[in-house]
Amino acid sequence: MTQSNRREPGQERHRGAVTLRRQAIPTSTADQRLLDSRARADWKTKDAWRALRILSEFVEGFDTLADLPPAVSVFGSARSKPDSPECQLAEAVGAALARAGYAVITGGGPGVMEAANRGASEAGGLSVGLGIELPFEQGINEWVDLAINFRYFFARKTMFVKYAQAFVVLPGGFGTMDELFEALTLVQTGKVTRFPVVLMGTEYWQGLLDWLRETMVAEGKIGPVDLELICVTDDVATAVRHIVEAEAALSTEQEAVREEAVARAAADQRAAADESER
Repeated sequence: MTQSNRREPGQERHRGAVTLRRQAIPTSTADQRLLDSRARADWKTKDAWRALRILSEFVEGFDTLADLPPAVSVFGSARSKPDSPECQLAEAVGAALARAGYAVITGGGPGVMEAANRGASEAGGLSVGLGIELPFEQGINEWVDLAINFRYFFARKTMFVKYAQAFVVLPGGFGTMDELFEALTLVQTGKVTRFPVVLMGTEYWQGLLDWLRETMVAEGKIGPVDLELICVTDDVATAVRHIVEAEAALSTEQEAVREEAVARAAADQRAAADESER
């Protein structure tokens, strides 16, 4: 075999159960082909079949993650170096969450994600990675115990929210911002309730927080109360305590609702019995 034919490290792509190498790797991803409006001629012939593939990703995700213990999704940059402050913080957070009884869910890649997975795994917790097909393959890091590879971002994003009790967001790029603002939108609009969003790395986030306060709030695009949806801290214990207390508060509220429903049903039964005796 000549040197030119030898596979270079990293030239490998996983597509569900399929592994692609060398010339078999396509030049585009499933998401790109789905969202490319220029290929209108293919919509009637291919999109119906894509719908089945999309459904299969949801089925695979739901089936695999249904038995997870309470979990927290941790986000941050894949580009962060192992010795960076955010990676050190992510590893500490992953370990603390594991010790508090939470599984840790990340995107399964390198950088902050790998650090959080490592912290959780070394602390004896369950470390989960939800990978995604990208033009530049990252692969699942070695600290993940349970991994799923997705073709479609929206299927993967659903799993991050559905199976998590909270988000912890460390310094990151566009993908991290995407997850952050989606979570805030879901909480703000009541699509999810009592869902803590913790920002860690206060210096990194300060400019964004100032802009939210001085521009978005000042111009009435969001309300001052919306900023209260975010817990900002660099202290691992504070972050974990915020998540634990939010879960406890939700459990208390749910128990109160159940008790009220039982009491109301009993009152209705007594009223019906009294009415029948008259």
